[in-house]
Amino acid sequence: MINKEDLIDINKKFDKGIMKNESSLEFALSSLSRTKDWTKQLAYLVRAILIDHVFQEGNKRTSAALIVYFFEEHKVAYDPYKVDKVIVEIVKKNINNIEQIRRKLKDAIR
Repeated sequence: MINKEDLIDINKKFDKGIMKNESSLEFALSSLSRTKDWTKQLAYLVRAILIDHVFQEGNKRTSAALIVYFFEEHKVAYDPYKVDKVIVEIVKKNINNIEQIRRKLKDAIR
């Protein structure tokens, strides 16, 4: 299971790994144990990073890397262009509902 340090390491690939909303990430991480559905787990993390701006910089890139990580970890074929599209749509429409985010993430699966 992914943890806070893993997410900071992912963000450091794009920025400095400086957190600005740690409580939102802690909530998302605590939510992972409440469901075995990996798409729902991913939705909680994506919401925290994209909508609550967990990191000072690089939230969209961190989310993209996280989505790709989950898809590859679960051996799911995905379209990288659709991953980008999903991220932009979540941010632009300020989608914060977990089920809506989950459905959007599934749109990136081939």
